[in-house]
Amino acid sequence: MGNSRISKTEEKFKSLFGGRPVRDEGTDPEFMRILQRFIFGEVCYAGSLDDRMRELITITVLSVNQTLPQLKAHVGACLNVGISPLEIREAIYQTAPFTGFPKTLNAISAMNEVFEANGISLPLENAETVTEETRSEKGFELQSPLYGDEIADRYKWLPGGFCDSIPEWLTELCFGDFATRRGLDGKTRELLIVVMLAAMGGAEVQVRSHIIGALKSGSTAEEIVCALAHAMPYTGMPRLFNALNCSKDILEKGAKRDD
Repeated sequence: MGNSRISKTEEKFKSLFGGRPVRDEGTDPEFMRILQRFIFGEVCYAGSLDDRMRELITITVLSVNQTLPQLKAHVGACLNVGISPLEIREAIYQTAPFTGFPKTLNAISAMNEVFEANGISLPLENAETVTEETRSEKGFELQSPLYGDEIADRYKWLPGGFCDSIPEWLTELCFGDFATRRGLDGKTRELLIVVMLAAMGGAEVQVRSHIIGALKSGSTAEEIVCALAHAMPYTGMPRLFNALNCSKDILEKGAKRDD
């Protein structure tokens, strides 16, 4: 088992980063051996997701966490496993409604440093598919099959015009401005949203809701659990368990359906 984990680490590390893992170099080789062998020799081989999806998950979590040095390394890994700059950009862009625009701007800056170092011309191609006139309509077309009028109904109690404007912001920003963009399909977007909400902590209500959305978008229960498990080395075990615990009944039902 030990030798297998070491050899798997070396294989995965080379494919992602083009180098080899730490042996005895640096100031903290013991810690790095634990980290690398667990992530790249164990977690990366657990479950059904391929390297492309795993790296999109990783850069999503690192953007949420604002761990920018590691984000730069994994943007490079994304390129190494064949993920296009457009796909990378879209994964990072769509964190904005969930984490706030300043954090996304920080992640974009780190991403663009890697792009420029790799000779990728900026700005990338335009991925917009909506206009000011269509963003609400097109956003609702994506939102409604997954979530219906749940938010609008839930917040009818808000005072003033906020009972209308807050649900509208959700439709127009999250679904209209971001989810309609080219570069990532709906299944991938929903799975990444589940992971980013789990990584944030304190968003278990939204984790549960978006796991339902991810299942409706075509992800299996195993893929969702695999995505959350893959994110765990970057989020910590408590947030993995929180996400699993808050959605246990949904995932159990989804697993039975997939069987």
